[in-house]
Amino acid sequence: MVGYTAILLVIWTPNPLQRILYWVACAVIVAIVALRKQNLESLGLAGRNPGASLWIVGAAVALGAASILIADRLHTLHSLHGQAPLFSHIWGYLVWSFMQQFLLQIFFLTRLLRLTTPVKAAAIAGSLFAVAHIPSPLLAAVTLVWGICACRLYLKYRNLYVLGIAHGILGICFAITVPDHLHHHMRVGIGYLNYRPHANRGHS
Repeated sequence: MVGYTAILLVIWTPNPLQRILYWVACAVIVAIVALRKQNLESLGLAGRNPGASLWIVGAAVALGAASILIADRLHTLHSLHGQAPLFSHIWGYLVWSFMQQFLLQIFFLTRLLRLTTPVKAAAIAGSLFAVAHIPSPLLAAVTLVWGICACRLYLKYRNLYVLGIAHGILGICFAITVPDHLHHHMRVGIGYLNYRPHANRGHS
């Protein structure tokens, strides 16, 4: 609960305090995981079953490509928010996607597995993941589905890398295919509430 509380505090705290709490939360979570002294294999960081689990990335690419084609026909396709170079933006989001999967699977799911069945643990972890994306209704909905699916895939393949890559691909495609006014530049918490479409129009 300490780690999850720290995450929610970061999400709902305005800047500049949010930046400070972000690093505090990261330190707390890393310390808690490190104290458990698990090996890389058990954490899903040893690259286990790369051939067997690579289809997850392929499925994400196919789904992302389909969403782009549909968005292009519906005229909702748009550029990523912000002025950062495209490569930097994509690379940064991939790193953030991996961090989110680390939190979801290694920090939450593995703990829940000690308390309940794998099916229930995946459902609870996915629900916690979705709650962290409130008050965005769209992000809360899609992260609930992805969170549960990702947990089930993690339990089967124990490979966090493919899940991080798939998350990054799907997240970027979601950002450029769904209109900004619906997901508020992929913001959650206080950032979602502080979104001003007219103020951000020049960056979308």
